[in-house]
Amino acid sequence: MLVLLSLHLALALIAPLLVRWWGRRACYLLALAPAAVFGWAVAITGTVRDGGTVAETYGWVRQLHLDLALRVTTLSWLMVLLVGGIGALVLVYCARYFAADDSGLGRFAATFVGFAGAMFGLVVSDNLVLLYVFWELTTVCSYLLIGQNPEKWASRRAAAQALVITSVGGLAMLIGLIMLGQRAGTYRISELADAPLPTDGYLATLVVLLLVGALTKSAIFPVSFWLPAAMAAPTPVSAYLHAAAMVKAGVYLVALFAPLFADDQPWRLLVYVAGAVTMLLGGWAALRQTDLKLLLAYGTVSQLGLLFILTGAGTRDAELAGITMLLAHALFKSALFLVVGIVDHSAGTRELPALSGLWRRMPLVFAAAVLAVASMAGLPPLLGFVGKEAVFEAFRHDPLLLTVLVAGATLTVAYSLRFLWGAFATKAALPATPTEPVAVAMLAPVGLLAVAGLALGVLAGPVDDLLVPYAGQFGPGKYHLALWHGPGLAAGLTLVALAGGGLLFALRHRMARLVERMRAPFDGGTAYERVTYWLDRVAVEVTGATQRGSLPQYLGTILVVLVVVPGGALLIGRPWPERIALWHSPVQLVVAVVLATAAVLTVRARRRLTAMVLVGVTGYGTAMMFILYGAPDLALTQFLVETVSIVMFVLVLRRLPANFSARPLRASRWLRAGIGAAVGVVMAGLALVAAGGREAVPISVDFAELAVSYGHGRNIVNVTLVDIRAWDTMGEIAVLVVAATGVASLIFQRPRAGPGPRRPNLGRRGPSRPERRRERVWLRAGPTLRDRRRSIVFEVVTRLIFHTIVLFSLYLVFSGHNAPGGGFSGGLVVGLALAVRYLAGGRYELDEAAPVDAGLVLGTGLFVSVGAGALALLAGAEVLQSAVLDLYLPVIGEVHLVTSLFFDIGVYLIVVGLVLDILRSLGAEVDRQIEAGEGPETELEPLRERELT
Repeated sequence: MLVLLSLHLALALIAPLLVRWWGRRACYLLALAPAAVFGWAVAITGTVRDGGTVAETYGWVRQLHLDLALRVTTLSWLMVLLVGGIGALVLVYCARYFAADDSGLGRFAATFVGFAGAMFGLVVSDNLVLLYVFWELTTVCSYLLIGQNPEKWASRRAAAQALVITSVGGLAMLIGLIMLGQRAGTYRISELADAPLPTDGYLATLVVLLLVGALTKSAIFPVSFWLPAAMAAPTPVSAYLHAAAMVKAGVYLVALFAPLFADDQPWRLLVYVAGAVTMLLGGWAALRQTDLKLLLAYGTVSQLGLLFILTGAGTRDAELAGITMLLAHALFKSALFLVVGIVDHSAGTRELPALSGLWRRMPLVFAAAVLAVASMAGLPPLLGFVGKEAVFEAFRHDPLLLTVLVAGATLTVAYSLRFLWGAFATKAALPATPTEPVAVAMLAPVGLLAVAGLALGVLAGPVDDLLVPYAGQFGPGKYHLALWHGPGLAAGLTLVALAGGGLLFALRHRMARLVERMRAPFDGGTAYERVTYWLDRVAVEVTGATQRGSLPQYLGTILVVLVVVPGGALLIGRPWPERIALWHSPVQLVVAVVLATAAVLTVRARRRLTAMVLVGVTGYGTAMMFILYGAPDLALTQFLVETVSIVMFVLVLRRLPANFSARPLRASRWLRAGIGAAVGVVMAGLALVAAGGREAVPISVDFAELAVSYGHGRNIVNVTLVDIRAWDTMGEIAVLVVAATGVASLIFQRPRAGPGPRRPNLGRRGPSRPERRRERVWLRAGPTLRDRRRSIVFEVVTRLIFHTIVLFSLYLVFSGHNAPGGGFSGGLVVGLALAVRYLAGGRYELDEAAPVDAGLVLGTGLFVSVGAGALALLAGAEVLQSAVLDLYLPVIGEVHLVTSLFFDIGVYLIVVGLVLDILRSLGAEVDRQIEAGEGPETELEPLRERELT
């Protein structure tokens, strides 16, 4: 099963490329993924018929009770057959349905195959959390498929509507799944039957939450409206998602949990009421539709209501009828949707009043439609008839519900005849509708699905043998599927439904006004629009009242809440440690006083540059604290980060006025100072409580031994970053790459590879000999600066120390595993070296120092770090696990190399790329914008550069 899931993923990833190469013919190849699923399901038929299961389990995130537990039972086997078989046929159909030059076909094919894989994963999941993961994957894929044509407003609206409704239901279901797993003590679905389940209000709550997820997915009342709206999707999407796959997910969920909850309240009440209302309203609405696709959509809603009742009833005969109708419905409804696609494709319309005489022009399509409609109406010898008889027999002892079911069956017959007449009949007032030839690739899937409904009806006995193992979970029973049980109540009710439906159709013209007037008391779509409108309105009002565009207001609100809520909890609870040591040496007190003084002076500073310097003092004071506590590695990093931050602040301050504005006024300034002091006190209190409230032994006590035995290094901090907690570091460097990209996208208005073409006198060969005699050039781009801005001393010092700094950064990288340093510190050192080159020689000197795209450096660093983890996996170890390589090099001698060094090199490159990107964004690019007159100069603005020719 995991191989089949991987096959879907692989084909989904390469689908756009295949479509680009082969056009729509690539759909034939992509159909192999669901076809393989169908073939695999056929291969295990014997095991399922005997009541056996097929299971696979792969470890994943055990702390979250999440493993790749896959299991196939009778119910899931049936769904696998439908998902795989119908999915393959629909993809074959797509090969001729879409135009050869359809630009969105690659995206559609990838999403369709991905949806098929997600649906397969959903029905074979044996883990509650894994089931939810695949559940939401189908939601996302369906959103993309429904909105396949983003240029159409109806497609965008329908896609968003389906996404919102099914996502809200999915979140409710997730809560129910977690409640179930926690109370049962297991997240394995196969183990829930033997687990202790609650019998109080807890059970009622989780049952309601599970059913909310099911009814939103299957378009059950009161959210049925999203399914007809989703007909804005291409017809193949409707044939697969809205007939065979996605909308069946909710029915599958009900059938899956019915053995556990069917006898509990409020399960049966909700299932019966919601299903009955959906069945009747959907069937009645189908009678007034003039669009063939909408007619089938409302008919699907009605049939889903029926399936909801059957699979949720919790009796042996009802469940047997339910999964029989599930199979029959998937076959005839997907076939009919594909027929609508053929009619629309060939005749250019799917409106009933505009179609006439198609039974003569498309006899094979008409024959397939007759078979599918007959199964939908419940005519023998189709599978729909077998299932309908089983339905009536299952509820023969419940007169009220049986009456509702007969009414629903009557409506089904009526709209089935309306579909067949509207699509193919010859209408006296209309000329024959011209059509185009029907491709074999479109006709064959329809024919196969229609014939399958006929064949399975004739083979009702073998079908019963395959489906009875699921129904047997609900107790013993005597009823079995058969093509004919003889005269009886079920046969009589079938005749009543057929006669009633035929009468409704015959009186369609007389009843047209009644059908049009008798509508639901409210339209779900209109209610949804009103609710979303008022939600948007409230959001706008709340945003307008709270988001005033004032950063001090936002920050003040956050800080006041921090002081009131956690601070109030500290005052009320008083969870203070018994003994508090304010300092361990007088030097720490001195550093703390300096920190506090710098913070207070920062608040009172009027000049931005002064405030920036004082903030730097607080950062350097923190680094001094690290030194006093014996953490040189942290101190080194803090010093470097603070220095780089100061450089970046200076670059930004060039674009801002030198002084803060006159505001805040004196009163508000004291208020802000008070808030800041209160926040400091609260944070200190929280730190004390957190440190004194520890009960368990810290995991860090083992890091010293693990650093040597597991990470093969003596620098605990570095080994923690690149080995013990390497996954955390991986996430952090990914954030760095995203942040760098964001900064560049905000600043740059053109590619960010560098400042542009170099000046003519900055060629690689340098100045000519006469120029060298006249002037010594210490930096290549130095002559591009104004004389007033140039500092020869600065240029000389930069020339002398730049390469030494770079070598020092490499030393930090290679020695960081056993001494203070590492990739992060080394990258910051190189970043400072590049900043010195920029400050000394300007933006062109930065390009001379690093003539490379910053994005390329970032990408290379991320690739190296990820590659280091992947290599460990390929070598049979865990991802990012370190190994030791002892090498002997002829000149150097013995080399003791730890593979985590390569991960650290990736970190080094990412930090270098980040600093380079910021220097080019806030430095070189801002210089260019100022030169072009795109922004104001301030008194911190350096003098403009000049060109030497």
